[in-house]
Amino acid sequence: MIEEKFGIIKQRFREVSDKIVDPAIINDRKKYVDINREYKELSGLVKKIEEYELTKAQLEEARQILKDETDKEMRELAKSEEAELADRLEQLTEEIKLMLIPKDKEDAKNAIVEIRAGTGGDEASIFAGDLFKMYSKYAEKKGWKVEIVDYNEGTMGGFKEIIFNVTGDDVYGTLKYEAGVHRVQRVPQTETQGRVHTSAATVMVLPEAEEFDVQIDMKDIRKDLFMSSGPGGQSVNTTYSAVRLTHIPTGIVAQCQDEKSQHKNFEKALKVLRSRLYEMEYRKRKEEETKLRKSMVSSGDRSAKIRTYNYPQGRVTDHRIGLTLYDLQNILNGDLDKIIEPLRIADNAEKLKQAGGYF
Repeated sequence: MIEEKFGIIKQRFREVSDKIVDPAIINDRKKYVDINREYKELSGLVKKIEEYELTKAQLEEARQILKDETDKEMRELAKSEEAELADRLEQLTEEIKLMLIPKDKEDAKNAIVEIRAGTGGDEASIFAGDLFKMYSKYAEKKGWKVEIVDYNEGTMGGFKEIIFNVTGDDVYGTLKYEAGVHRVQRVPQTETQGRVHTSAATVMVLPEAEEFDVQIDMKDIRKDLFMSSGPGGQSVNTTYSAVRLTHIPTGIVAQCQDEKSQHKNFEKALKVLRSRLYEMEYRKRKEEETKLRKSMVSSGDRSAKIRTYNYPQGRVTDHRIGLTLYDLQNILNGDLDKIIEPLRIADNAEKLKQAGGYF
């Protein structure tokens, strides 16, 4: 019975509320981040439980009136209230069940997004640029901040590759559904015959690693400096401010040339390198979990074709849940929640199903 868990949850919330103001916790950054995350999750859950308990009490009161009252009008009113309250109680039960599903602690993290042009030549680069604009507009609507780390422009526009950092609330937990291969079907700007071509771009979404998530020995890092380059490979400044970092044990490389300051480029490149190392370990962990729980929605398989943007029909199709929307322009303008929310619901439904007898 779900109500049996309420006492335990409230007790834990009281413990966490005490810990969050404990100086020993505040001075330990990792512990404070973890306890702050748990406090936010539990406070929302406790509010929902309090609403559940109030609704249940009101429902019992309405039923008692129906049992004792003889006045016809009062009975009709109580009967109407009973139906509404019973529906609300059922809805709250489902909402609490979803909130009780153990959350991935990475979901609250910021994200590093990497978009790379795939098949389709110049058109793929232009499409990668369109995806970057889409995510930038979506981030603006969510109140998130976008910061470019590195990019390599396409010869006809767009990007062969662009890497950017997104900061805000629950960024990774939202954008993780975007990882995979995105396809576009349209007439390219370079096409003279008016034929529809199919091009692709790959999106990778990494949880941004904190310093305490990954310990990097700087002796394992090779640092190379080079001049920042613009379109066509031309140098955009005359100083060696661009930074390339190579993690020697794994061969993982990260670079940044977006800032004029070598120090700022180094910090940004290090952040990406740290996140790639962290994601490597995180992916191993997720693969183990996937053996226990198959979910097409959030598998994050980089080679999986997840979505098609069809310009002639103004259609966007997400292949994981069979969702088709004839609203291409609004989606490209950042109205992504209409795709991400159904994906989140499908993922939660799968988790709830896998939880089985947990409730």
